[in-house]
Amino acid sequence: MHVLPAIDLLSGNAVRLHQGRYDAVTVYSTDPPALAAELRGRVPILHVVDLEGARAGRAVQKDLVRAVIEAFGPLPVDHAGAVGVQVGGGVRSLAAVESYLELGAARVVLGTSAVKDPALVHEAALRWPGRVVVALDAKDGKVALDGWEQTSTRTALEVAQGLAGLPLAALLYTDVSRDGTRAGPNLAATREIAAGGGIPVLASGGVGTLDDLRALAAIPGVAGAMVGRALYERAFTLDEALAAALPPAPGPH
Repeated sequence: MHVLPAIDLLSGNAVRLHQGRYDAVTVYSTDPPALAAELRGRVPILHVVDLEGARAGRAVQKDLVRAVIEAFGPLPVDHAGAVGVQVGGGVRSLAAVESYLELGAARVVLGTSAVKDPALVHEAALRWPGRVVVALDAKDGKVALDGWEQTSTRTALEVAQGLAGLPLAALLYTDVSRDGTRAGPNLAATREIAAGGGIPVLASGGVGTLDDLRALAAIPGVAGAMVGRALYERAFTLDEALAAALPPAPGPH
């Protein structure tokens, strides 16, 4: 299982929201590209979200995203999205997906579009196989939209099942109530999504301990875990997180 450090961008800073609330913001760095540079070569994928873009429905901090991509390192052309920066927040059109890929992003995350414009998700996945991630951000099981400020009537599992068979890079599942809390991920819901979609899952929301990472790594189909606040607040080091995400060593025969 990969560990994906998360850099959420708001007003030019690297921040974390508490439970998805824009009025509960903690600033962790005023220099997001410097954070990305520190992670360069240490993890294969860096997760970056334009929080202002998520609310506005369009890229707002594109220049800053470009700087983060350049600091982390552009996508090697032979890795097909498996190495580099994964970008989301307000991506609502094919042109927006293409724009981020041309910027050097390895993967682009579609969130609200999965519910509001499923045809867009299908076309993007087929046009850029292995380069599109669909974010399923859930509040009480229902998919949250528009920067988590609205909630749909569809469950995350229903949306995931509707995407089965598409050449997506991954499904990014977040329990919004746990995001930024370090209270532990929603293991039951993550397990359900991983079992129901047939697409690799990236788990997000609530990781606060190394045991959380070990528990996620033990779930079949979970390909990665997002870590933000726990790294920023030094609950554990990145090296410790990477070790916890490894499969357990085989016992003696």
